[in-house]
Amino acid sequence: MTKQKIIVVGAVAGGATSASQIRRLDPESDITVYEKDRHMSFANCGLPYYLGNVVASREQLLPMTPEKFKDKKNITVKLQHEVIAVDTEQQIVKVKDHTTDTIIEDHYDILVLSPGARARRLNFDVPHLFTLRNMEDTDAIENYITTHNVQRVLLIGAGYVSLELLENMYERGLSPTLVHRSEAINKLMDQDMNKAILSELDARNIPYRLNEEVTAIDGHTVTFKSGTVEDYDMIISGVGVQPNSEFLQSSGITMDDKGYIPVNERFQTNIPNVYAVGDIATNHYRHVDLPAHVPLAWGAHRGASVVAEQIAGNPDVVFEGFVGANIVKFFDYTLASTGVALTDLENFDYAMVEVENGTHAGYYPNNTSVHLRAYYDKQTRRLLRAAAVGQSGVDKRIDVLSMAMMHRATIDDLTAFEVAYAPPYSHPKDLINMLGYKARP
Repeated sequence: MTKQKIIVVGAVAGGATSASQIRRLDPESDITVYEKDRHMSFANCGLPYYLGNVVASREQLLPMTPEKFKDKKNITVKLQHEVIAVDTEQQIVKVKDHTTDTIIEDHYDILVLSPGARARRLNFDVPHLFTLRNMEDTDAIENYITTHNVQRVLLIGAGYVSLELLENMYERGLSPTLVHRSEAINKLMDQDMNKAILSELDARNIPYRLNEEVTAIDGHTVTFKSGTVEDYDMIISGVGVQPNSEFLQSSGITMDDKGYIPVNERFQTNIPNVYAVGDIATNHYRHVDLPAHVPLAWGAHRGASVVAEQIAGNPDVVFEGFVGANIVKFFDYTLASTGVALTDLENFDYAMVEVENGTHAGYYPNNTSVHLRAYYDKQTRRLLRAAAVGQSGVDKRIDVLSMAMMHRATIDDLTAFEVAYAPPYSHPKDLINMLGYKARP
């Protein structure tokens, strides 16, 4: 294997995993990772749970350091080094070293881009307004809570991060309020199935207002579009993200109109020796012929493995596409879906079938209801999408249906799904089987 100079931009899930997987297959090449923040390889998905004191130790979220990476893998990681430009013709990256406020240049043979995305910020300049995207955000929130005796917290937005933060702020003993600018909360989920979220809020007397927006913040006093005026000790906004791709504007790397990078089944950009993985990359669905952007952890890790195989000279290892599996816990409920987005269903002549039943045999104690739904193409009968909500048993049904979609199963194939049955776990005819039976012509 020819020794190469490999540069990776970004040292969180996609970048750090890419570097690690490349080294596993290529013991010789020179690998350097540039990361603009102060931490690498932190457990991004665990940040809300650390703030809720579910994860007891900050160190649990930081399993790797540059020193460990160098010692164990012979990979150089340079923190607080921001790649500010890429010249794909000369194969050079321009890097700003924030520790010395200097700019350096570095040559590459192969470039792997995993700069991720950043949280969109509201246009208010107050010291108690935060976003949650990295360890620096997490430390700032934790420090503010402990040093300012925070009690009342306003959460703006109703996506995954805001919902997880709300639950964890409540469990921590704080008093959260949720506002969202529309009625469409948790947008990856079927909206009628999101009623469980509202019922969980009501059960705990947690205030929430939909179709609501912040119009002014004066000190700790917040004025809303509705005319409501309330005081909060802290505000955390979760109103979407935008890709960290501005530094690529003059690189010649193709980006879409939102700043994301389309890649092929090898995670190559339009420039063959430049790859992109993680939140920055867009790809396609596995089970239908549609583009897909699924900025979740699994895709970043799978992309990193594919890139490593390609660089190691194994071109047959390619990415076959997303099925879009996602899941969120909200107090006593789990909400999950897989398959195409709801907005993508308009591309099909589809039908929907659903069942609602206990997660296991009715006579066995502690049974709870699962609402399971599937969408399928009327002509091909192929599964397109599934969603589920319940207090238990949701994850395993969605995982099974994800595997079914991965293999392009039809709704009728679900009748033949062989469940691992015993009364504490399921029914002789599982909810998945029942979807298939109910859809029979």
